[in-house]
Amino acid sequence: MGEKIDYKKDFKNIYLPKTTPTIIDIPKMQYIMISGTGNPNGEEFAKYTEALYSISYAIKMSYKSKDIPEGYYEYTVFPLEGIWDLIDKSKPSTDKDNYKYTIMIRQPDFLIEELFEKFLEQTKKKKPNPKLEKLSFGEITDGLCCQVMHIGSYDDESESFGRMETFCKESGYIRASKIHREIYLSDPRKTEVSKMKTVLRFSVKKC
Repeated sequence: MGEKIDYKKDFKNIYLPKTTPTIIDIPKMQYIMISGTGNPNGEEFAKYTEALYSISYAIKMSYKSKDIPEGYYEYTVFPLEGIWDLIDKSKPSTDKDNYKYTIMIRQPDFLIEELFEKFLEQTKKKKPNPKLEKLSFGEITDGLCCQVMHIGSYDDESESFGRMETFCKESGYIRASKIHREIYLSDPRKTEVSKMKTVLRFSVKKC
C-alpha cells in the first residue's frame, strides 16, 4: 500500500503552525462535513462529532475488507475541524447558544462520492446514529489565510485572534470575514486545558 500518509509530517505547514501568526494559502481539500447551531458543549454536537469519526474510521479501516477502495493508501485519520460563525451578529461571541458551525474531517484523495455513499450506508448499519443522515461530502478551500497555533483553553482564543489581526495589519493584510476555522489537535477529555493545541485560521486579503 506504499508509505503511510501522516498529516503531522506530510502537511506540517497546514496542521502544525507556530505560535506566531503566519500567512498561508490553503489549497482545495475534501471533507465529510455536517452543519448545526447552538452550544458545542451539548449532546447534539457530540452526536455530530461521533457521526464524523465513525464514517472516517470506517474509510480508514476499509483495507481490511474484501472490497478495498481503488487507490487506497495508508494514512492517519485527520483531526476534527470546524468553521464558526454567529447566528445573530449583534450578540457577543461569548454567547455559545448563538453559534452556527460546520464541523468536518478531511478525507484521503482516493475517496469519491460513490465511495462516500457506500461507506455511509455501511456505517448506518454498523453504528446507527440519526446524525449520519446530515453528513455531506465535498471540497472546500480557505484560500489566503492567517493562522496560528493557539495553546490553552478555547475560551482564551480571543487573545490569539487579537495577535493575528495585529500581525495582519502590520503585514499589509486585513481580515476578510468574521468567520473562522479551528482545527482540534488535542482531545479535551485527555489533555490538560493549559496544554490543548488548536489551529486558528481566518481568511485575509491584501490591503
